[in-house]
Amino acid sequence: MPPRAHLGPPHCFGVLASWPVGTGAGWNTLREFLRLGCHRVGAAGFLRLSGAWPAVLTSESGMESKKTILVIEDEPHIVLGLKDALEFEGFRVLAEATGREGVNAARAERPHVVLLDLMLPDINGYQVCEELRRFDAFMPIIMLTARSQEADKIRGLDAGADDYVTKPFSVGELIARIRALFRRINRPTESLEFRVGQATVNVSAHTLLRDGEAAESLSFYEVELLRLLHERAGQPVSREEILNKIWGLDANPTNRTIDNYVVKLRRKLERTPEKPEHILTVYGFGYKLVP
Repeated sequence: MPPRAHLGPPHCFGVLASWPVGTGAGWNTLREFLRLGCHRVGAAGFLRLSGAWPAVLTSESGMESKKTILVIEDEPHIVLGLKDALEFEGFRVLAEATGREGVNAARAERPHVVLLDLMLPDINGYQVCEELRRFDAFMPIIMLTARSQEADKIRGLDAGADDYVTKPFSVGELIARIRALFRRINRPTESLEFRVGQATVNVSAHTLLRDGEAAESLSFYEVELLRLLHERAGQPVSREEILNKIWGLDANPTNRTIDNYVVKLRRKLERTPEKPEHILTVYGFGYKLVP
């Protein structure tokens, strides 16, 4: 029996309750349904469809036509789901099932984005992330994890991941994050450096240098968050605007993405992270940078 992609509730365009996928015509036929409904990839590796296909998954004039995405994931069903959805959007997709194979593929192919599962059969995602960072400090890495604990997410960011998505996750949300990442990467850099307190942030080098101390590396999203707040220095910036401009997402009361990055940045930037002087919380709204 081939794996099955579970198509959402019965009202979903009247399609069958489930559809066999895995090879050839199965995926080609399923692709037509994927154009009509939004799907999620769960921890068990199933695609679940419901509702209308979000605008975020419609093609964007060749934006991803030459972009390569490396998926390091050992669950075949999740790999098939991701590969089909991402290729449908115009990406070139590579896949490896172990951490070491993934590191080797990243060295050889230099993908534009790495989607990295946390739980792998040989070495875990944290170790893979550290290996990738040893030879490429700027390669965007999005960690896929079934762990929802904040400590696990922070550990992933500390290991060098730029972002994380918790299983089960929306492929629409994932592609929105990837597109937002590419938009930020391709944006012209108005200023290569700026000061925050006693620290200098170098946008192009992804470093933060505090006076009299060694430089600390910054992830892509750390740089972008600091840069956005610096552009609006002294003004509160809403969580909605931050999520939309940097991650390409709509605000969600349960989305702790920004908070986790703020925790990391305060550790690097503030003299006393528990009593911040520069990255301030505007309760019920967002954050404000005081240079």
